Amino acid sequence: MIRVLKDFSTGVGLLAKGFGLVFRRPKLLLIGAIPAVLSSALLIGSFVLLALNIDDIATWATPFADDWSESTRTVTRFAAGISFIGAYLAIGLLAFTAITIVIGGPFYEHIAETIEDEELGGVPGAEQVPWWRSALNGVRDAVLLIGMAILFAIPLFAAGFIPVVGQTVVPVIAVFVNGWLLGIELTGIPFTRRGKTLKERRAVLRSRRALSLGFAVPSYLLCLIPLAAIVVMPAAMAGGTVLAHRLLTERGQVPAYRPYPNGTQAS
Repeated sequence: MIRVLKDFSTGVGLLAKGFGLVFRRPKLLLIGAIPAVLSSALLIGSFVLLALNIDDIATWATPFADDWSESTRTVTRFAAGISFIGAYLAIGLLAFTAITIVIGGPFYEHIAETIEDEELGGVPGAEQVPWWRSALNGVRDAVLLIGMAILFAIPLFAAGFIPVVGQTVVPVIAVFVNGWLLGIELTGIPFTRRGKTLKERRAVLRSRRALSLGFAVPSYLLCLIPLAAIVVMPAAMAGGTVLAHRLLTERGQVPAYRPYPNGTQAS
């Protein structure tokens, strides 16, 4: 348990390091914010539309409660509304991240490459992937991850109707599940530079699950704050790059970065 808590706190520190890296390079923060602004407008607009119609949606989803007592019907439909919003945030945030990364592919690749090359010793033999191919890979991976999010959202949605548990335990589980999926997305570019598949990426992250969750869960929670993703996305991309580099180094798939006293680096 101590190791798990230590790894989780280290993961949180990697996100904090991501913020430090982009704040020291305002240019990276700016170019990373541009695609996030466009995606944020789509996410917020669709969320407002959902919120304005949540009562009608909850009523449509619970026709079996029409003949129940008013108090029971109200509680049931309130739980349904909360579950719909939770499912929307889970799937919508992953879609937001995917759209942001696809729209800002060259921008985020520049952030990841800058962090690895200038801070982490570079990637010998890194693959030069054309933007269009990177975008197609991003769309493919996003579809798979969103599909996974939907599969998880269905039982979590149903569990949301359980009194007390549905409003306490289920949201916590949802945060960890969706944070995990978000972490997979945020580490995509460093793995792609090394020719790694989504399956390999998931396996590497699972090898240090607590560390990965320590980075991913705070990233997810911060992205839930309206407009915060404009700043969080560039920082999370930088932090995800550090996380991926660290895990791949531990597995011997990246040469460790060992600076010489004169400032050069060992290969």
